[in-house]
Amino acid sequence: MTDLPLDEVAVALDAPNASRVTIHDVAREAGVSVATVSKVVNGRYGVAPATAAQVMTVVEKLGYESSIVASSLRRGSTNVIGILLGGFEPFSTEILKGISAHALGRDYQLLAYSGAIADDREVGWERRSVSRLAGTLIDGAIIVTPTVTLPRTKMPIVAIDPYHDPDGPPFVDCDSEAGARAATEYLLELGHTKIGHIRGRLDLESALVRERAWRQALLDAGIDPNPAWIRDGGYRREWAYEVALEMLQQNDRPTAIFAANDQSAFGVIDAAHELGIMIPEQLSVIGFDDIPEAAMAEPRLTTVAQPLQEIGAKAFDMVIDMLKGKHVEQHIRVPARVVKRGTTGPAPLAG
Repeated sequence: MTDLPLDEVAVALDAPNASRVTIHDVAREAGVSVATVSKVVNGRYGVAPATAAQVMTVVEKLGYESSIVASSLRRGSTNVIGILLGGFEPFSTEILKGISAHALGRDYQLLAYSGAIADDREVGWERRSVSRLAGTLIDGAIIVTPTVTLPRTKMPIVAIDPYHDPDGPPFVDCDSEAGARAATEYLLELGHTKIGHIRGRLDLESALVRERAWRQALLDAGIDPNPAWIRDGGYRREWAYEVALEMLQQNDRPTAIFAANDQSAFGVIDAAHELGIMIPEQLSVIGFDDIPEAAMAEPRLTTVAQPLQEIGAKAFDMVIDMLKGKHVEQHIRVPARVVKRGTTGPAPLAG
């Protein structure tokens, strides 16, 4: 097949199969050749207007869509941007919303692809995903929370909230340091001095930065972080629930917990409810991200908001600019802010 002209390769890729309408089905229904259908659907000259109209009527009737791979071979591009992520969860879903809304009317289609859906901590899913999709299915990629150094490729790639890689592709993130510091300082302002932390994924720079900022805010207030009040939550609700149960059953437990993301904060709240600890009267909890569930929970979750949809939109613009050969910044950082809601309150009185 590799010795065929591109048009013939494209037709071969659209060969009949049992799962979808093919170019051969259209040709048979319209009473024309496959080559004629190919010319019509690709907007080429050499077909009489009446014949073209007849072919398009059949295309609409049968619901025919040409293969992306075949189209990419013909044009040398797909006009498809891939959004590659480890799994579909609230953080990545908000990113996807921002990208899709911003892509409207831009003549690009989007392909959301989960490379590690069985386990979002699977090592190397980013590289495998790029290898599978680059060149034939997508023109560029936005990779959400890549956890390893990304492969070097001619295809434009933008990362969101990445693994620390100074030689990696351009990336977008939020100011995790300022956000985590503001969260901790807010708890200090409420009178809390016994402040714990549920860490995020330690293979992501954001988790490391948030932990450092929490530590530094406590140290600046003259408080030594208590090692017994630090646990790994992995940015996952079920993991945070398990470690929070351990932390909250200590004789000397924290009166406030800063969780590295909202899912972890919900895990802390689940554990507190199970133990009969009242929020916020006995325990204050603050998260990070401000996913939609944060504003709908009962009580509503105090959190550090990062503009997830804006981050997605900025990443999309960067990929498109790279495809057009324009210069893009290596790093775009957006601000974070504390959103005060119902899961935080004054520190309980001693005794």
